[in-house]
This record gives sequence, structure tokens and C-alpha cells, in this order.
Amino acid sequence: MSFMSAIVFVDTNILVYAHDADAGEKRDRAIGKLRQLWENDTGRLSVQVLQEFYVNATRKLATRVARSTAREIVSAYGAWVREPTTAETVLRATDIAELVQISFWDALIVAAAEQVGAEQLLSEDLNDGQEIAGVRIVNPLVVA
Repeated sequence: MSFMSAIVFVDTNILVYAHDADAGEKRDRAIGKLRQLWENDTGRLSVQVLQEFYVNATRKLATRVARSTAREIVSAYGAWVREPTTAETVLRATDIAELVQISFWDALIVAAAEQVGAEQLLSEDLNDGQEIAGVRIVNPLVVA
């Protein structure tokens, strides 16, 4: 599978940075990466990411995203949700959390990425370069 067609799962923090007016260079990097994924139709995420994005963008940012704007963003990125989170996904996340010693919520992101066949998971929260459940963690916000 070529790099351009590889499925890439996006963690909440990358989506939040792309819409954080105060994030500076991290915002620019996140926007660039998301734009590339839109152009290649290779971006994926889960309902969990959309939920976390909405809460963080409308409540936790210094410059909050308007609720109506956040709803539009959730609606647009809903196109990237291709698989439902099922009881099996949750059980897989419990296994991953125990095996890798990460939080359940991070493990649920990894399990969802694994479920959609993602080769990469874009995240600032997990260790850049680490591979978990066959998915490589990539922090697109660091300067190479």
C-alpha cells in the first residue's frame, strides 16, 4: 500500500489544534495534515473523537469555538467515521490498555484505528514512533 493511500486515524488533539485560534504553529501543522487527508480521502476517526472535539472546542479552549461552528465541524468530519464503536471495540481497548499500559480512552482510540485498518494514528498524546496493535503512532506537530 502506498503512503498516499494509507488510512490515517486522527486523534482528538489534532482536530482540536486545527480549530484552536491560539495554537499558532501547531494549528498550522494540524490544518495542513488534515487538508492532506481530505484531499487523499484517507482520514478516519471515531465518534469518540467527535465527542471529545466538541466538548474541548466549545468548553476548554481559551478562544472557544462557537457551538454552531463546532456542530458544523462534527458534521463534516462525520464522513470520516466508517466503522461503529461496538462492544468488541471496547473489549479490544481493555486488552490494549492492559498490554501497553495506557489509559482506556487512549486505548479506545487505538482500537478504533486498528478496526478501520489504519496504518498510522496521528496523536500528540501517545509516543511518536511507537507501534501499538499494528498501528504506528505519528505526532505531526513535531518539527522533523
